[in-house]
Amino acid sequence: MYAAEPLGGHSLTCGKMLTAYDISFLQGKASSLPVGGRIAFWAEEFLGVPYDTDPLGAYVRSEKVVCDSEVDCMYLVFRAVELATSRTPDEAVERALDLRFKTKGRVEGDRVVNYDERFDYAEDMVASGKWGEDVTATLGRVDKLAGSRGRESYTYLPMSELSKLEVYGRLKNGDLVFFMKNPAKRVVGEAVGHLGIIEVEGKGVFLIHASGTKKSAASAGGGFVKKTELRAYLRGTAFIGVQVTRFTE
Repeated sequence: MYAAEPLGGHSLTCGKMLTAYDISFLQGKASSLPVGGRIAFWAEEFLGVPYDTDPLGAYVRSEKVVCDSEVDCMYLVFRAVELATSRTPDEAVERALDLRFKTKGRVEGDRVVNYDERFDYAEDMVASGKWGEDVTATLGRVDKLAGSRGRESYTYLPMSELSKLEVYGRLKNGDLVFFMKNPAKRVVGEAVGHLGIIEVEGKGVFLIHASGTKKSAASAGGGFVKKTELRAYLRGTAFIGVQVTRFTE
């Protein structure tokens, strides 16, 4: 499925990836689904792909847009949404240059030259409105979390609320879930520690996410994209709650 081939004649790519033909075929296959279904569909296409252990992110390090052979949790969400909300491989790249940035991505030659203007804090994705409507408060009883980086507070859904059956059941296919850290565990002011994509199958609710660790002096890193029953994931996590965004047609 993966091959080293530029998309649409340009070279904003790194590593191995789906060919342009594969992407076009899959975009056509998913075109009849609602947008949430398309997002979940594309997230599934990445199952088993190795985790991107580069602390900066391979796509940022290489100054490219498409680096599908290794993905971290933010890139997985980026790419699934970009592919789901576009009709062609090249249009997905154009979507990336809009969605990934607080401003807009700028290309010079075969490089993206302003990744310093990207969303490097996931909570800023939620606040921007670019990454779907913030539906957190519609799911259940919300609370306030101490703010960071100039923000007074964050509205979030505590884990104790998310674990309620009626709240859990309000999640929809393709919802983006942003897992909130305990403020005492923040390192550089980050409020969100992980993110993933919801897939609903019958009465089951699953989380598709790039699960792994970054390379460091103490660790080689590793992991891969996996699909986990959400309740099972919540039982084993130290995150204290979530924010949720949703794309609608």
